[in-house]
Amino acid sequence: MSLPNDMKCIEISTPGTADALRVVQRPTPQPADKELVIKVSAAGVNRPDVLQRQGLYPPPSGASDIPGLEVAGEIVSVGNHESRWQVGQKVCALLSGGGYAEYAVAHENLCLPIPTPYTLIQAAAIPETFFTVWSNLFLHDTLKPGETLLIHGGSSGIGTTAIQLANSLDHRVFVTAGNDEKCRQCVQLGAESAINYHNQDFVSEIKMLTGGNGIDVILDIVGGDYVQRNIKAAAFRGRIISLAFLQGAKVELDLMPVMLKQLTLTGSTLRARPVAEKAAIARSLLDKVWPLLDNGIIAPVISTTFPLAQAADAHRLMESSEHIGKIVLTLN
Repeated sequence: MSLPNDMKCIEISTPGTADALRVVQRPTPQPADKELVIKVSAAGVNRPDVLQRQGLYPPPSGASDIPGLEVAGEIVSVGNHESRWQVGQKVCALLSGGGYAEYAVAHENLCLPIPTPYTLIQAAAIPETFFTVWSNLFLHDTLKPGETLLIHGGSSGIGTTAIQLANSLDHRVFVTAGNDEKCRQCVQLGAESAINYHNQDFVSEIKMLTGGNGIDVILDIVGGDYVQRNIKAAAFRGRIISLAFLQGAKVELDLMPVMLKQLTLTGSTLRARPVAEKAAIARSLLDKVWPLLDNGIIAPVISTTFPLAQAADAHRLMESSEHIGKIVLTLN
Protein backbone atom coordinates (compact mmCIF):
# COMPACT_ATOMS: atom_id res chain seq x y z
CA MET A 1 0.00 0.00 0.00
CA SER A 2 1.41 3.41 -0.95
CA LEU A 3 1.35 5.95 1.85
CA PRO A 4 0.18 9.54 1.35
CA ASN A 5 2.91 12.15 1.27
CA ASP A 6 1.44 14.10 4.16
CA MET A 7 -0.68 13.41 7.19
CA LYS A 8 -2.63 15.30 9.84
CA CYS A 9 -1.09 15.32 13.30
CA ILE A 10 -0.90 17.30 16.54
CA GLU A 11 2.13 19.49 17.09
CA ILE A 12 3.29 21.28 20.22
CA SER A 13 3.71 24.81 18.91
CA THR A 14 5.63 25.96 21.98
CA PRO A 15 5.85 24.57 25.51
CA GLY A 16 2.93 25.71 27.60
CA THR A 17 -0.78 25.24 28.17
CA ALA A 18 -3.14 22.93 26.28
CA ASP A 19 -3.57 25.73 23.72
CA ALA A 20 -0.07 24.87 22.51
CA LEU A 21 -1.48 21.78 20.78
CA ARG A 22 -2.39 22.50 17.16
CA VAL A 23 -3.36 20.50 14.10
CA VAL A 24 -0.75 20.59 11.32
CA GLN A 25 0.26 18.69 8.20
CA ARG A 26 3.55 16.82 8.28
CA PRO A 27 5.26 14.26 6.03
CA THR A 28 3.98 10.73 6.62
CA PRO A 29 6.65 8.70 8.45
CA GLN A 30 8.43 5.84 6.72
CA PRO A 31 9.44 2.61 8.47
CA ALA A 32 13.08 1.82 9.17
CA ASP A 33 14.41 -1.68 9.73
CA LYS A 34 12.16 -3.67 12.08
CA GLU A 35 9.54 -0.94 12.07
CA LEU A 36 5.91 -0.79 10.93
CA VAL A 37 3.67 2.07 9.89
CA ILE A 38 0.24 1.98 11.51
CA LYS A 39 -2.78 3.83 10.19
CA VAL A 40 -3.99 5.12 13.53
CA SER A 41 -7.60 4.60 14.56
CA ALA A 42 -7.11 5.77 18.14
CA ALA A 43 -4.35 7.08 20.39
CA GLY A 44 -4.19 7.03 24.17
CA VAL A 45 -3.61 10.24 26.15
CA ASN A 46 -1.25 9.95 29.11
CA ARG A 47 0.33 12.18 31.78
CA PRO A 48 3.73 12.07 30.04
CA ASP A 49 2.07 13.73 27.01
CA VAL A 50 1.04 16.62 29.27
CA LEU A 51 4.55 16.89 30.70
CA GLN A 52 6.01 16.92 27.19
CA ARG A 53 3.62 19.68 26.18
CA GLN A 54 4.73 21.67 29.21
CA GLY A 55 8.38 21.28 28.20
CA LEU A 56 9.18 19.04 31.18
CA TYR A 57 9.59 15.65 29.46
CA PRO A 58 11.38 15.87 26.11
CA PRO A 59 11.26 12.88 23.76
CA PRO A 60 14.29 10.57 23.73
CA SER A 61 16.92 11.02 21.03
CA GLY A 62 15.57 9.87 17.68
CA ALA A 63 11.91 9.79 18.78
CA SER A 64 9.18 11.84 17.14
CA ASP A 65 8.38 15.17 18.77
CA ILE A 66 4.69 14.52 18.07
CA PRO A 67 3.09 13.51 21.40
CA GLY A 68 1.44 10.16 21.91
CA LEU A 69 2.87 6.96 23.41
CA GLU A 70 0.27 4.37 22.40
CA VAL A 71 -1.96 3.70 19.41
CA ALA A 72 -4.18 1.09 17.83
CA GLY A 73 -4.86 0.69 14.13
CA GLU A 74 -4.03 -1.19 10.95
CA ILE A 75 -0.56 -1.97 9.64
CA VAL A 76 -0.14 -0.29 6.25
CA SER A 77 3.60 -0.66 5.66
CA VAL A 78 6.38 -2.95 6.87
CA GLY A 79 10.06 -2.04 6.70
CA ASN A 80 12.39 -3.77 4.28
CA HIS A 81 12.70 -6.98 6.29
CA GLU A 82 10.87 -10.18 7.11
CA SER A 83 8.41 -9.63 9.91
CA ARG A 84 5.86 -11.64 11.83
CA TRP A 85 3.47 -8.79 11.10
CA GLN A 86 1.78 -8.24 7.75
CA VAL A 87 0.05 -5.34 6.05
CA GLY A 88 -3.64 -5.41 6.94
CA GLN A 89 -3.23 -6.78 10.46
CA LYS A 90 -4.64 -4.73 13.32
CA VAL A 91 -2.46 -4.08 16.34
CA CYS A 92 -1.95 -1.89 19.37
CA ALA A 93 1.53 -0.56 19.97
CA LEU A 94 3.76 1.18 22.48
CA LEU A 95 5.58 4.17 20.96
CA SER A 96 8.35 6.54 21.98
CA GLY A 97 6.27 9.35 20.42
CA GLY A 98 4.22 10.16 17.36
CA GLY A 99 0.83 8.75 18.38
CA TYR A 100 -1.27 11.90 17.88
CA ALA A 101 -1.28 11.46 14.11
CA GLU A 102 -2.99 9.73 11.21
CA TYR A 103 0.05 7.48 10.79
CA ALA A 104 2.60 6.35 13.37
CA VAL A 105 5.78 4.27 13.30
CA ALA A 106 6.19 1.43 15.80
CA HIS A 107 8.92 -1.11 16.39
CA GLU A 108 7.63 -4.54 15.40
CA ASN A 109 8.50 -6.02 18.80
CA LEU A 110 6.40 -3.40 20.62
CA CYS A 111 3.21 -4.27 18.72
CA LEU A 112 0.61 -6.61 20.17
CA PRO A 113 -2.57 -8.14 18.73
CA ILE A 114 -5.92 -6.56 19.54
CA PRO A 115 -7.44 -8.53 22.44
CA THR A 116 -10.43 -10.50 21.22
CA PRO A 117 -13.36 -8.65 22.84
CA TYR A 118 -12.15 -5.10 22.28
CA THR A 119 -12.44 -2.36 19.70
CA LEU A 120 -9.48 -0.40 18.37
CA ILE A 121 -10.47 2.49 20.62
CA GLN A 122 -10.34 0.25 23.67
CA ALA A 123 -7.08 -1.34 22.53
CA ALA A 124 -5.43 2.08 22.21
CA ALA A 125 -5.92 2.52 25.96
CA ILE A 126 -3.90 -0.60 26.81
CA PRO A 127 -0.17 -0.36 25.99
CA GLU A 128 1.23 2.52 28.06
CA THR A 129 -0.44 1.67 31.36
CA PHE A 130 -0.19 -2.10 31.01
CA PHE A 131 3.51 -1.98 30.10
CA THR A 132 4.10 0.38 33.04
CA VAL A 133 2.15 -1.52 35.67
CA TRP A 134 3.27 -4.97 34.59
CA SER A 135 6.97 -4.06 34.46
CA ASN A 136 6.93 -2.32 37.83
CA LEU A 137 4.82 -4.77 39.82
CA PHE A 138 4.86 -8.20 38.25
CA LEU A 139 7.57 -8.77 35.63
CA HIS A 140 10.30 -9.21 38.25
CA ASP A 141 8.00 -10.29 41.12
CA THR A 142 8.20 -6.96 42.93
CA LEU A 143 4.71 -7.71 44.25
CA LYS A 144 5.07 -11.25 45.58
CA PRO A 145 2.25 -13.78 46.07
CA GLY A 146 0.09 -12.94 49.07
CA GLU A 147 1.40 -9.39 49.46
CA THR A 148 -0.69 -6.24 49.75
CA LEU A 149 -0.73 -3.30 47.33
CA LEU A 150 -1.65 0.36 47.83
CA ILE A 151 -2.29 2.42 44.70
CA HIS A 152 -2.43 6.19 44.87
CA GLY A 153 -4.62 7.69 42.15
CA GLY A 154 -6.70 4.53 41.94
CA SER A 155 -9.07 6.02 39.37
CA SER A 156 -6.29 7.00 36.95
CA GLY A 157 -5.29 4.93 33.94
CA ILE A 158 -2.39 3.49 35.92
CA GLY A 159 -4.65 2.91 38.91
CA THR A 160 -7.53 1.17 37.13
CA THR A 161 -5.02 -1.09 35.37
CA ALA A 162 -3.11 -1.94 38.54
CA ILE A 163 -6.28 -2.68 40.51
CA GLN A 164 -7.47 -5.21 37.96
CA LEU A 165 -4.12 -6.91 37.43
CA ALA A 166 -3.39 -7.25 41.15
CA ASN A 167 -6.92 -8.38 41.93
CA SER A 168 -6.80 -11.02 39.18
CA LEU A 169 -3.64 -12.39 40.84
CA ASP A 170 -5.34 -12.56 44.28
CA HIS A 171 -3.64 -9.65 45.99
CA ARG A 172 -5.35 -7.47 48.58
CA VAL A 173 -5.61 -4.06 46.87
CA PHE A 174 -6.15 -0.70 48.55
CA VAL A 175 -6.40 2.64 46.79
CA THR A 176 -6.70 6.35 47.38
CA ALA A 177 -8.96 8.50 45.21
CA GLY A 178 -10.35 12.03 45.21
CA ASN A 179 -14.10 11.57 45.68
CA ASP A 180 -16.68 9.01 46.70
CA GLU A 181 -17.65 8.15 43.12
CA LYS A 182 -14.06 7.42 42.19
CA CYS A 183 -13.72 5.30 45.33
CA ARG A 184 -16.87 3.38 44.41
CA GLN A 185 -15.57 2.68 40.90
CA CYS A 186 -12.25 1.44 42.29
CA VAL A 187 -14.02 -1.02 44.57
CA GLN A 188 -16.09 -2.24 41.63
CA LEU A 189 -12.85 -2.92 39.75
CA GLY A 190 -11.54 -5.07 42.59
CA ALA A 191 -10.08 -2.86 45.31
CA GLU A 192 -10.79 -4.17 48.80
CA SER A 193 -11.02 -0.65 50.16
CA ALA A 194 -10.85 2.85 48.65
CA ILE A 195 -9.81 5.82 50.76
CA ASN A 196 -11.11 9.30 49.91
CA TYR A 197 -7.98 11.37 50.55
CA HIS A 198 -10.01 14.57 50.97
CA ASN A 199 -11.64 13.41 54.20
CA GLN A 200 -9.59 10.39 55.32
CA ASP A 201 -5.94 9.99 56.32
CA PHE A 202 -4.65 7.10 54.27
CA VAL A 203 -1.86 6.27 56.74
CA SER A 204 -4.20 5.66 59.66
CA GLU A 205 -6.76 3.93 57.43
CA ILE A 206 -4.13 1.56 56.05
CA LYS A 207 -2.84 0.74 59.52
CA MET A 208 -6.38 -0.13 60.59
CA LEU A 209 -7.19 -2.15 57.45
CA THR A 210 -3.99 -4.19 57.68
CA GLY A 211 -4.08 -4.82 61.42
CA GLY A 212 -1.12 -2.51 61.93
CA ASN A 213 1.12 -4.35 59.46
CA GLY A 214 1.16 -1.72 56.72
CA ILE A 215 1.45 -2.25 52.97
CA ASP A 216 4.02 -4.40 51.16
CA VAL A 217 4.10 -2.43 47.89
CA ILE A 218 2.96 1.16 47.30
CA LEU A 219 2.50 2.51 43.77
CA ASP A 220 2.68 6.30 43.88
CA ILE A 221 1.93 8.90 41.20
CA VAL A 222 1.51 11.79 43.65
CA GLY A 223 4.88 12.52 45.26
CA GLY A 224 5.10 15.63 47.45
CA ASP A 225 4.15 14.96 51.06
CA TYR A 226 2.88 11.50 50.10
CA VAL A 227 6.50 10.28 50.07
CA GLN A 228 6.98 10.58 53.83
CA ARG A 229 3.44 9.34 54.46
CA ASN A 230 4.10 6.31 52.25
CA ILE A 231 7.06 5.47 54.45
CA LYS A 232 4.75 5.53 57.48
CA ALA A 233 2.18 3.32 55.71
CA ALA A 234 4.69 0.77 54.43
CA ALA A 235 5.20 -2.63 56.00
CA PHE A 236 8.56 -3.96 57.14
CA ARG A 237 10.72 -4.43 54.01
CA GLY A 238 8.05 -2.71 51.94
CA ARG A 239 8.68 -1.29 48.48
CA ILE A 240 7.60 2.19 47.40
CA ILE A 241 7.54 2.76 43.63
CA SER A 242 7.30 6.32 42.29
CA LEU A 243 5.91 6.70 38.77
CA ALA A 244 4.99 10.40 38.77
CA PHE A 245 4.99 13.48 41.01
CA LEU A 246 1.69 15.34 40.70
CA GLN A 247 2.50 17.21 43.93
CA GLY A 248 6.19 17.72 43.20
CA ALA A 249 9.40 15.71 43.01
CA LYS A 250 11.43 17.60 45.64
CA VAL A 251 10.67 16.58 49.23
CA GLU A 252 12.31 16.65 52.63
CA LEU A 253 12.80 13.08 53.77
CA ASP A 254 13.44 11.45 57.15
CA LEU A 255 15.53 8.38 56.30
CA MET A 256 15.48 6.84 59.78
CA PRO A 257 12.20 4.90 59.25
CA VAL A 258 13.50 3.83 55.83
CA MET A 259 16.46 2.23 57.59
CA LEU A 260 14.50 0.79 60.49
CA LYS A 261 11.85 -0.75 58.22
CA GLN A 262 14.45 -1.79 55.63
CA LEU A 263 12.38 -0.15 52.90
CA THR A 264 13.14 0.12 49.20
CA LEU A 265 12.32 3.42 47.47
CA THR A 266 12.53 3.20 43.71
CA GLY A 267 11.06 4.62 40.53
CA SER A 268 11.09 4.20 36.79
CA THR A 269 10.15 5.64 33.45
CA LEU A 270 9.16 3.61 30.40
CA ARG A 271 9.71 5.81 27.37
CA ALA A 272 13.51 5.91 27.28
CA ARG A 273 14.10 2.23 28.01
CA PRO A 274 15.92 0.27 25.30
CA VAL A 275 13.70 -1.46 22.75
CA ALA A 276 14.99 -4.86 23.87
CA GLU A 277 13.84 -4.17 27.43
CA LYS A 278 10.40 -3.01 26.34
CA ALA A 279 10.15 -5.99 23.98
CA ALA A 280 10.69 -8.32 26.94
CA ILE A 281 7.77 -6.63 28.70
CA ALA A 282 5.64 -7.08 25.56
CA ARG A 283 6.41 -10.81 25.43
CA SER A 284 5.51 -11.22 29.08
CA LEU A 285 2.26 -9.31 28.60
CA LEU A 286 1.32 -11.49 25.63
CA ASP A 287 1.98 -14.61 27.67
CA LYS A 288 0.53 -13.63 31.04
CA VAL A 289 -1.91 -10.74 30.55
CA TRP A 290 -3.37 -11.09 27.06
CA PRO A 291 -5.30 -14.26 28.07
CA LEU A 292 -6.96 -12.20 30.83
CA LEU A 293 -7.88 -9.51 28.29
CA ASP A 294 -9.02 -12.05 25.69
CA ASN A 295 -11.34 -13.66 28.24
CA GLY A 296 -12.71 -10.35 29.52
CA ILE A 297 -11.36 -10.95 33.02
CA ILE A 298 -9.74 -7.51 32.92
CA ALA A 299 -10.43 -4.60 30.57
CA PRO A 300 -9.18 -1.10 29.84
CA VAL A 301 -11.34 1.54 31.50
CA ILE A 302 -12.09 4.48 29.20
CA SER A 303 -13.44 7.73 30.55
CA THR A 304 -13.83 9.89 27.45
CA THR A 305 -12.91 10.01 23.78
CA PHE A 306 -12.12 13.12 21.74
CA PRO A 307 -11.52 13.59 18.02
CA LEU A 308 -7.84 14.18 17.22
CA ALA A 309 -8.48 17.87 16.53
CA GLN A 310 -9.71 18.27 20.13
CA ALA A 311 -6.46 17.09 21.69
CA ALA A 312 -6.30 20.30 23.71
CA ASP A 313 -9.64 19.45 25.35
CA ALA A 314 -8.35 15.97 26.12
CA HIS A 315 -5.33 17.48 27.86
CA ARG A 316 -7.51 19.86 29.84
CA LEU A 317 -9.56 16.92 31.10
CA MET A 318 -6.38 15.03 31.98
CA GLU A 319 -5.09 17.98 33.99
CA SER A 320 -8.41 18.40 35.78
CA SER A 321 -8.18 14.83 37.15
CA GLU A 322 -11.96 14.59 36.84
CA HIS A 323 -11.83 11.47 34.67
CA ILE A 324 -11.89 7.80 35.68
CA GLY A 325 -9.62 5.59 33.58
CA LYS A 326 -8.14 6.51 30.21
CA ILE A 327 -8.71 9.34 27.74
CA VAL A 328 -8.47 8.41 24.06
CA LEU A 329 -8.18 10.41 20.81
CA THR A 330 -10.04 8.99 17.83
CA LEU A 331 -9.27 9.39 14.12
CA ASN A 332 -12.27 7.74 12.43
